[in-house]
Amino acid sequence: MAEAASDAAVHHEEDHKAVLDTFSYDNRLPMWFAWATIIWGIVGMLVGVIIAVQMTGLGSTWGPKVLNQEWLGFGRLRPLHTNAVIFAFTGNAIFAGVYYALQRLLKARLWCDGLGWFHFWGWQLIIVAAAVTLPLGISTSKEYAELEWPIDIAIAAVWVAFGANMIGTIFKRRERHLYVAIWFFLATFLGIAMLHIVNSLAVPAGILKSYSVFAGQQDALVQWWYGHNAVAFFLTTPILGLMYYYLPKAAGRPVFSYRLSIVHFWSLVFIYIWAGPHHLLHTSLPVWAQAVGTVFSIILWAPSWGGMVNGLLTLRGAFDKVRTDPVLKFYVLSVTFYGMSTFEGPMMSLREVNALTHNTDWTIGHVHAGALGWVGFMCFGMLYWMIPKLYRTKLKSVPMADLHFWMASLGIVLYVISMYAAGAIQAAMWFKFDASGILAYPDWMAILRELVWPYIGRAVGGLLYLTGAVLCLWNLIATAKQGQPVEDETVQAPPLAREKPVHQVVGEAAAVKGNVFDRMTAFHSLVERWPFALIITASISLVIGGAFEIIPNLVQGSLTPRIETVKPYTPLELHGRDLYIREGCNSCHTQMVRTLRADTARFGDAHMGGVPAYTRAGEDIYDRPFLWGSKRTGPDLDREGLIKNNLPGWHYRHMLDPQLTSAGSIMPGYPHLYDYASDLSDLQARMSTLAGAPMYTPYSEAEITNAEALAAEQAAEVAGRLRKALSGNAEVTVPDDLEDKEIVAMIAYLERLGTDLTRED
Repeated sequence: MAEAASDAAVHHEEDHKAVLDTFSYDNRLPMWFAWATIIWGIVGMLVGVIIAVQMTGLGSTWGPKVLNQEWLGFGRLRPLHTNAVIFAFTGNAIFAGVYYALQRLLKARLWCDGLGWFHFWGWQLIIVAAAVTLPLGISTSKEYAELEWPIDIAIAAVWVAFGANMIGTIFKRRERHLYVAIWFFLATFLGIAMLHIVNSLAVPAGILKSYSVFAGQQDALVQWWYGHNAVAFFLTTPILGLMYYYLPKAAGRPVFSYRLSIVHFWSLVFIYIWAGPHHLLHTSLPVWAQAVGTVFSIILWAPSWGGMVNGLLTLRGAFDKVRTDPVLKFYVLSVTFYGMSTFEGPMMSLREVNALTHNTDWTIGHVHAGALGWVGFMCFGMLYWMIPKLYRTKLKSVPMADLHFWMASLGIVLYVISMYAAGAIQAAMWFKFDASGILAYPDWMAILRELVWPYIGRAVGGLLYLTGAVLCLWNLIATAKQGQPVEDETVQAPPLAREKPVHQVVGEAAAVKGNVFDRMTAFHSLVERWPFALIITASISLVIGGAFEIIPNLVQGSLTPRIETVKPYTPLELHGRDLYIREGCNSCHTQMVRTLRADTARFGDAHMGGVPAYTRAGEDIYDRPFLWGSKRTGPDLDREGLIKNNLPGWHYRHMLDPQLTSAGSIMPGYPHLYDYASDLSDLQARMSTLAGAPMYTPYSEAEITNAEALAAEQAAEVAGRLRKALSGNAEVTVPDDLEDKEIVAMIAYLERLGTDLTRED
C-alpha cells in the first residue's frame, strides 16, 4: 500500500528503535454511520420509486387518492428524495468511510469521541428535520439546498464538528505523510463549508421562512455554483477518497500511480469550482460567465479520467479476484460509471449539446448514472467490506451480494436508458419546426403523452435498485448476527518520528530537477507534510474560481439596466409566490425563456407585442429566490400571465383537477388550496424583510403597513373575475368565500408572470 511505503520512507532509520504506543481505534462511530447509511438509503430510494410511479401517469387515475395527498405530492416529495439520497444515504456513507479509514491511515484514535457522537446524532436529527419540513412544504426551493435557515445553521455546526474532529485527528497522527484519501477528505470539508455558507446567505422572515440575499441572475449563479460543486465536493471528492482507500484494500494492491493521484487531486480542487455556470447556458446569465463554465467543464474531463484510470489500473493483476468478489464487482462498476459520467458531463456543457439536453429527462438520466452507479455502488461495496471487518466475521451470503450487484446493475441500465429515450423524445419534439417555420408540436400534452413508456421503465429500474438495497440490508444484518462487534480495536504503532528541519525539507523539494510532474510531486510532498499548509493551499485553490465568477457577477448584476415596468410583487402576489414555492411547482416548471428559437416561439413570440420573447436579466431583480428551474415536465411559466390572459378561470380548473384542462396530464391536483384560507398574518413581516437590508426591495411604508388590506382588496378583484368566468360551469364549484382561499393568491401570482413586459421600455 502507498501509505505503508510512505511510512517506511519516513521512519526507515528510526522504526526499529521506537517504543510502540498502544491505543485503540473507535469502531462504534463508523459502525453506527454504516447502519444509518443503508437504512436511510432504503428510505430515500423508496421515496424515489414513489415519485417515479407518480410520473408514469398512474397518478391521473388512482394516484390522487393514494399517492398525491397534500404532503405526498411530487413537488414536496422530490426534494425529500434528493436530500435523503444525497445527504442521508451518501452523507452517512462518507462519514462511516472517513472515520474508519482516517484512524488507520493516521494510526491514531479519533481526536474527540464526544465530538464524533455529536456529529452522528446531529446529522440524524438534521435528516429527520428535513423529512418533516419538506413534505410540509417548508422549503427555500433552491436545488439541493431546500432546507430553511434554522436547519442550515445546524448543518454548519455539525459540519464544523466533523472537520474539527478530522483535523484534530490529523494533528495527533503517528504517520508523517498524509495518504491520498485524506487529501480528498480535507477538500470535501473545505469545499462544502464554503459552498454551504455562501449559498445559504439569507435573511429570516419568520421561524421557518427566509429570503435569499441574492436575487435573479445573481441568485441563479450562486445556486448553481453551489449545486454543481455540491456534486463535486459531496458526491465526488469524498467518494474518490473512499475509492483510494477501500478499493486497494479490497484488491490487496497498491494504488496504481501516486503521481497520477497528485495530478488528479489538485486539478479537481482547482478546476471543478469554475464549472457551475454550464447549468445556465442560453439564459440571461452574462455570456462571459456561461463561457467560463463551459471552458472549465471541458478541461475537467482530463483529470476526472485520470482518477478513473488510476482506480481501474489499481486492479491490475487482481482481475481473477474481481470475478469472485462482490465487493470488487461493485467497485469496478462504480469507477466505470465515474468515467462515463465525467465524460458525459463536459459534453453536455457544450452549448449545442446543452440546448438539446437541458431541461429534459436526459439530464435526469445523467445525474442518476452518477448517483446510482458511481456513488451508490461505491457505498455498497464499502459496506460489504466494512461490516464483516467491524464484526470480525465473513459476509453471510456472497451469492446474495452477487444478486444485489446484478439486480442493481440491471436497474441502473433500465433507468438510464429510459431517461435517455425520454430526453431524446423531448428534444426532438420541442425543437421541431414544420416546413412553414411553425412549431410542429405546439401542444405540450402531445409531447408528454409520448413519455409514458420511458417513465414506466424508470419506475421499474428504480424498483430493481431499491430491491437490491433491501437485499443488502438483510445480508448485512445476517453478517452482524453471526459475528461479534469489535467496538474498540486495540493496536500498536510507533510514535510520530522527529521531523527534519524545515529548511532542509524545503531545500530538498526545491532541489528536485525534472519535468513539471516531478516538480509538482516535490511541491505536493512538501505541502503534505504540514496539514496547515495543505489546508491553506487547497482553500486558496477553491476560493479563486468562486471569487472570480461570483464577485464580478454581483457587480455586473448591480449595474443591470432596470426595466421601468418591472415592479415588486404585490402583497397578494408575494403570498402566492410563497405558496408556489411551498408546493414545489419549480420542480416541474421553469421560469426562463431561453435565447433559443424553439423557446421563444413556444413561450413568447405570439404574446409579447414586439418585446423580446426571451427572459432578460432585468425581469427578475425582485425574485428571491430565483425560480428558473432545471426541468420541464410542464411548460415554462415565465410568460404565463400573457399566454393565459384570454382564458379566465383556466388556472382555477387546472389546479383543482389538471384533467379538466389537460387530458393525460401527470400533474397532481391541489384541492387543499381550495380548502385552506390564506394566512396573511406574517405578510407584513415578510415585506419588511424584503424592504430592509441587504435586499432593499422598494416597498413603501404604506404598502407594508397595509399589506393585509391590499392583499384582501386584490383577492376580492381576482375572486370576482373567477366567479364571472366560472358562472354556470358544471365541472367546478366556487365557494362563497373564494377571496379568502389560497388558490386565489396562487392564481394572482401566475397571472402576474410576464405581464410587466407588455410594452417596449
